[in-house]
Amino acid sequence: MREPQLVIINASLAQTLGLEADALTDAALFTGNTLPPGAQPLAQAYAGHQYAHFTMLGDGRAILLGEQLTPSGGRFDIQLKGSGPTPFSRRGDGRAALGPMLREYIISEAMHALGIPTTRSLAVTTTGEPVFRPEALPGAVLTRVAASHLRVGTFEYAAARDEKPALQALADHTWQRHYPELAQAEAPYVALLEAMVERQAKLISQWQLVGFIHGVMNTDNMALSGETIDYGPCAFMDSYHPATVFSSIDRNGRYAYGQQPHIAQWNLARLAEALLPLLHDDEATAIVLANEAIERFEAHFKHHWLTGMRAKLGLFAAEDNDALLVKALLDWMQQAKADFTNTFAALSRPESAALSSDTSYHDWHERWQERRARQPQTPSFVIAHMQRHNPAYIPRNHKVEEALAAAVDNADLSVMHRLLAVLAKPYDHTQDHPDYLAPSGAEAYRTFCGT
Repeated sequence: MREPQLVIINASLAQTLGLEADALTDAALFTGNTLPPGAQPLAQAYAGHQYAHFTMLGDGRAILLGEQLTPSGGRFDIQLKGSGPTPFSRRGDGRAALGPMLREYIISEAMHALGIPTTRSLAVTTTGEPVFRPEALPGAVLTRVAASHLRVGTFEYAAARDEKPALQALADHTWQRHYPELAQAEAPYVALLEAMVERQAKLISQWQLVGFIHGVMNTDNMALSGETIDYGPCAFMDSYHPATVFSSIDRNGRYAYGQQPHIAQWNLARLAEALLPLLHDDEATAIVLANEAIERFEAHFKHHWLTGMRAKLGLFAAEDNDALLVKALLDWMQQAKADFTNTFAALSRPESAALSSDTSYHDWHERWQERRARQPQTPSFVIAHMQRHNPAYIPRNHKVEEALAAAVDNADLSVMHRLLAVLAKPYDHTQDHPDYLAPSGAEAYRTFCGT
């Protein structure tokens, strides 16, 4: 890179990783110009179903620098994204533009603050060189930190090459790294599939509970660690509607908000297909075991989602009609075009009856109050509990765009820093930042992959 310059560095993440602060002032480390001692960079091979079509892929613009062992004993991958072509670049330039890399930094840090498993951003560095998309844009490199970069597509790659020893080695590495509790399982590969299904079901439920839309849920974008990975055309929903889509290339709504649980299950079915040779020596038995594991996704998802919705509504013990109560609220929100985040935040205040004069809302509110009245918890305890599960602040799409425009067009990072400071405390309902609460009001907002 011609003239690398640090744009932003995540000091708290660096400290967690146990990295030396003095060494992190060298921008060349974050572009690949200089390698850390002992680093042996590699681009990872994987395949994937992109919009349901299978293709052989691999890290086209990302290089894994290596692993970092943290002071607490954790193990994390450190990867450069946008550092140049790799053997998998498929005639691409392997570069990245500043705007999309800053978007990933903002959204991934917001997800972390929301308590949702995610890869994180350690730094964004400009390269001093332009990248050419429809227009010339400032080039940049994102330094990404992940529990690993193992994906559903990693198994698809091994399965497509019909190399059972490689597939088994990959599966062993996966459970040793992310599911060590399976070491003594009677059927470890069946147990591994079941554990990955359960972890993904929980992750997707967490997305749904905050209105997050990933935008491009291809199988190469599903991390086996259960972390959210690859923040391309992602965004947060304003007005509630299950068909909400932001990605400019998702013209048929395959990855719409309401479709995300179904797509996750579909992706996991592709993972199960890749794992068949390890599940049982008899193929028919392996298929039965795989189907049983995949079918459990729906029950896992519903459990985690409904548990989360109960927390958002201040409901503690489970009752049979809780799902119907939640559905009635969501139906009203869809009909009223109510803001998803602000509605739940408003319900978390001591007085919530005046959200709407609509009869259907008042009917729902009465049912909700009757449901809460059957609990022994005090109103103040319930409100505090709800506020811990209903964010007041999310990365509002127009505020993200505002921060990116200031950074890219005017080299002004102050707007982004203010946004990050608010997003670092999403559940702090005492913050007084009305500009960060309001939805954009733009129905036609579109996001782009940035590749």
